[in-house]
Amino acid sequence: MKTSIVLGLGSSVDYEIAWSSHVIEDLVTSYGISAEEIGNTMPIVDERSLVLSVLRYFRRGTGGERHVASPNALETFASRFPRKVTLGGTGVRAGLALARLGLPSTLHLVSVNEHFRRLLPAECSWITSAGHDSIEPHVIVQWEEGARVRVGDTQLVAPFPNRLIYVNDPPNADMRLSPDLPRMLAEAHIVLLSGLNAMQDEAVLADRLTELRSALDALPQSAFVYYEDAGFHRPALSALVRAALLDRIDVYGMNEDEMQAHLGRGVDLLDPLAVLKALEDLAVVIPARTLVVHTKYWALAAGKHAERCAPALAGGIAMASTRYRYGDDFTVEQYAGTADLPLNEVGAALAAAISGPGLRAVAARAISVPTPTTVGLGDSFVGGFLGALATEGASAWT
Repeated sequence: MKTSIVLGLGSSVDYEIAWSSHVIEDLVTSYGISAEEIGNTMPIVDERSLVLSVLRYFRRGTGGERHVASPNALETFASRFPRKVTLGGTGVRAGLALARLGLPSTLHLVSVNEHFRRLLPAECSWITSAGHDSIEPHVIVQWEEGARVRVGDTQLVAPFPNRLIYVNDPPNADMRLSPDLPRMLAEAHIVLLSGLNAMQDEAVLADRLTELRSALDALPQSAFVYYEDAGFHRPALSALVRAALLDRIDVYGMNEDEMQAHLGRGVDLLDPLAVLKALEDLAVVIPARTLVVHTKYWALAAGKHAERCAPALAGGIAMASTRYRYGDDFTVEQYAGTADLPLNEVGAALAAAISGPGLRAVAARAISVPTPTTVGLGDSFVGGFLGALATEGASAWT
């Protein structure tokens, strides 16, 4: 019997803009932005504060997701750059990655429009809570390592490639669940939960979590549930999600930025003692059965199922690495070729140093490409992880 994979909960249309230092510098000049302002964290209410947010992340080479109060500011900013229209949301991008390997899945969508009908492959069936078509684009900003932006007399240089996600998306903020979700979950072997980070209203979130727990009651006892974290637009709401769902989650995943946000500090990703201390502290904040953290250097699993995670971690790394090299349109042969690339040496050293009982780390691949894709890497990691799990058999994990 084929493994049934259900991927939710959010969905989006993404405007992936092509980075232009010249456009950013023109905006810096026109808005009179100074280097001294860049360190400040503030609500994004207009295009000026949006540019300041981009520069703040750019200078550190970190990624993130932020809510923008003005949809007009998003549209105006995006219109200044060449852009590509793609589909987003962790579940959607994970499904697209699985489809590249010929693995079918069912997506839960909170919005639908002509872009979904045009771009979703045959391997991706879907259910939706949307009552009508709508488009609320997410603006994706990504840059390459070494990209430069001049702000007055200060030259900013990106230390790492990364991506930012800017959104004003009422359907994802509301996160209505399709009435068809329990029926799909009743036949599911593997389930992905994600997208709750976009919710803004505590009372609405509490209602959705109650509805979601009820829907999860339909799952077969052997079903595997993966939760992928993300940057909460209201960070305090993250604790409500954990309180409601941790007992239903087999693996709780996140990237390095989200790990550091939970800890409230930076972590040297190549220092074994720093990583071990981070995992110890993270387990206090998020006492999940198994934690998965995926980074540019390595991916690891800590907890109950850690020793079983190595093949799934490797599958996640291979998928994210393939996307980094080729973007959306890669072949099975390119995926296989990426999986055979040499390991990242510093990541391999870290993985060897920290792996042991209850903790398994796998190094990323050594990759250097002139124009990498940085958006959707975590989503692709999740797709690769779940794809390896589907091949292995989810029932071995629960």
